[in-house]
Amino acid sequence: MGRAVAVVGGGCAGVLVARELLRGGEDDVVLIGPGEPGGGVAYGNARPWHLLNSRAGAMSADPDDPGHFARWAGTTADAFRPRAEYGRYLRSVLDETARAHPGRLRVHRARVAAITPDGTVALDDGGAVRADHVVLATGGPAAARQRIDHRRYVTDPWRTGVLEALPADRPVLLVGTGLTAVDVALTLTADGRRTAPVIAVSRRGLLPLTHTADAAPPTVPALDDCATLRDVVRAVRAAAGEAGDWRPIVDGLRPLLDQLWGALTPGEQDAFLRHLARPWECHRHRMAPAVAARVVELRAAGLLEIRAGGVAAWPGLAGFAAVVNCAGPGRLPGAAGPLIGGLLAAGLARVGPHGLGLDIDPVGRLVGAAGRAHDRLWVIGALRRGARWETTAVPEIRAQARRLVTDLRIPAGLRMAA
Repeated sequence: MGRAVAVVGGGCAGVLVARELLRGGEDDVVLIGPGEPGGGVAYGNARPWHLLNSRAGAMSADPDDPGHFARWAGTTADAFRPRAEYGRYLRSVLDETARAHPGRLRVHRARVAAITPDGTVALDDGGAVRADHVVLATGGPAAARQRIDHRRYVTDPWRTGVLEALPADRPVLLVGTGLTAVDVALTLTADGRRTAPVIAVSRRGLLPLTHTADAAPPTVPALDDCATLRDVVRAVRAAAGEAGDWRPIVDGLRPLLDQLWGALTPGEQDAFLRHLARPWECHRHRMAPAVAARVVELRAAGLLEIRAGGVAAWPGLAGFAAVVNCAGPGRLPGAAGPLIGGLLAAGLARVGPHGLGLDIDPVGRLVGAAGRAHDRLWVIGALRRGARWETTAVPEIRAQARRLVTDLRIPAGLRMAA
């Protein structure tokens, strides 16, 4: 007879974990989240013009079938599909898996209020789920908090209707120039009525770079003689120069990133975060070609401006219709939501390296304030960041989900590091 596993989070990570649990054993699964499974922040409120920033060939839910999503969508592996469509795909995958394993999946649409070490999950609707294991698949920390004094400060640009309600004849300031800012700019200009500019500001004023229409095969740079962060950077730059295009080099590094990150000293990791993380993200998480072309059009028309210096360099905010927070994830504990904040306050979790996520042991179990890993509490996806580096995209999350199912079967004292 199987155990009960509660998966907290109904977005992409939660669906991928639930799928692997159902397919890989006899455990009963309870998937817990406030919205429809497969939605989450990334896909739940996406509009038709919001495209995946990865090709369809990279987005399969099945580690053994890389072409699964592309076939489901009726497209090619190189295509960049709508994010809302990917949310429907995740729901389809979950429904299909549940039908193949009847009676083993229960979906509970509620928010989790608290989790106890014995596996009890308290819900905000007054109910509770008791499980042998609990998997945190909630996504990363909340967006970095900004100190903004403005009467219309939008802290959550994904809230339904909040952007559409802004007047088109007054400028809007976006705090951040990453992929979220690009998505917000597309929404603010989608109906063609906007006459005032959207101005996006960040410390460096760097936009994400662009995918090519056709993918080149990844190229792994030679890193055998690299002993320091400086050595790695030098080797990567040299390989990109020799290749004539940096994209295959960046893509070739992907399987090595966790190993490279773990080999850096804490001081080197901190230096990377301060000086190189943002340029790296611009190269690693790129815009779909169609999105990049639209950004070029908006800038040429004067409807989108990108400025460096951040909000502090802006002379005043009163002239803006709104200020929208488009910043990336903040650091813990400050960016913790109620659930993660409660785990930290109770000592059931502790902040991981550099505040990027929660502390985990080598197989992904949550580490408490006393330094001991919990036998029943697990972390997957973005909350592993810091202990891992490449842990927010579908290929890495689906691999973590597959490994988690194996580790759950192994007695705690016999589990080995990944």
